[in-house]
Amino acid sequence: MSGTGEYRDRPVRPYVLTGGRAVPTRNTIRPDTLVIAASPGMPLPVSAGRTERALLGMCRSLLSLAEAAAYLELPVSVVMVVASDLVDSGHLLVRTPGGAPVSREVLQELLHGLRKLA
Repeated sequence: MSGTGEYRDRPVRPYVLTGGRAVPTRNTIRPDTLVIAASPGMPLPVSAGRTERALLGMCRSLLSLAEAAAYLELPVSVVMVVASDLVDSGHLLVRTPGGAPVSREVLQELLHGLRKLA
């Protein structure tokens, strides 16, 4: 409580939000990973916390985890762990940017062109 008598919520430690885990269960989840709600009507379990509910709610449209972390005012590492749990439970889907992988030859040509510019 502050001196003015108003209630102040104390911040929760990040390890509490992630159940003590520091890394996501999926090694493919990074800050630039795009996620979207799998099914808007699929409810979270009663045991889901505020962070899971907020993240799922904002993922009705495609969103990167870095953006979500900024909106939630949480460290990206925490949002990555929470998001990976929601992917594991089927609540979030991971979307990757479209396009085919770039071949080694194209990358070598690009490198050669960049070296010519230098």
